[in-house]
Amino acid sequence: MDEAVAALRGSGAKLIAGGQSLLPVMKLNLAAPSDLVSLAGVPGLADIADGGDSVTVGAMCTHAQVAGSGIVQARIPALAAMADGIGDAQVRNAGTIGGSVAHNDPAADYPAACVALGATIVTDRREIHSDDYFQGMFMTALGDDEVITAVRFPVPSRAAYAKFANPASKYAVAGVMVADGPAGVRVAVTGASGDGVFRVGAMEEALQASFSGDSVAGIAVSSDGMLSDTAAGAEYRAHLVTVMAKRAVEACG
Repeated sequence: MDEAVAALRGSGAKLIAGGQSLLPVMKLNLAAPSDLVSLAGVPGLADIADGGDSVTVGAMCTHAQVAGSGIVQARIPALAAMADGIGDAQVRNAGTIGGSVAHNDPAADYPAACVALGATIVTDRREIHSDDYFQGMFMTALGDDEVITAVRFPVPSRAAYAKFANPASKYAVAGVMVADGPAGVRVAVTGASGDGVFRVGAMEEALQASFSGDSVAGIAVSSDGMLSDTAAGAEYRAHLVTVMAKRAVEACG
């Protein structure tokens, strides 16, 4: 890890894990790093550990590893199911949780899971709560030479994720994670807003009072700031947030 951090400092280098975020950006000529610093040989970054009241997922764990982990399936099944719905089999076996969280694509699934579950992003030098970590489209609290080592998820009493996926990319047109955990009910939305992941306070309050799909079915989300593209318009995305939230609540059982 020390060597990786040193290679990043004072250069135009970029970290690479599974390459599912960085390489497409490079192909579009939106990034031209001087060097690629691989984390593949750094020990201890691909472990999943049960901490009792939390599950810690190493940054180099692939989506397929998260989806297939007995620990994740037993303790936070919603997280395993979410990881199993990312991209296709090739993406799931190459892409990593650390790379996804570091890239913070506004349509990625993991940001919703992190925020709804109240996760902590662990780096080589500090711990950052998810509420403070995600700061807008492709923006995070990470420093230029800071490296994510793990993501620690508190174990909820119940949680579920519902996504309306783009049929081609499987990215979320609108995805909602609902979790009832140590910090209460949290509802996080990905894919819908150009600013990235966000919480819906009105839904959280309604579910705190009565945890049922009907509690959120009548709560509308403003289309202001919503993405509008070939997949869906802003108003449709706002509508999808309510629909996906209701499905997620009902999937909690």
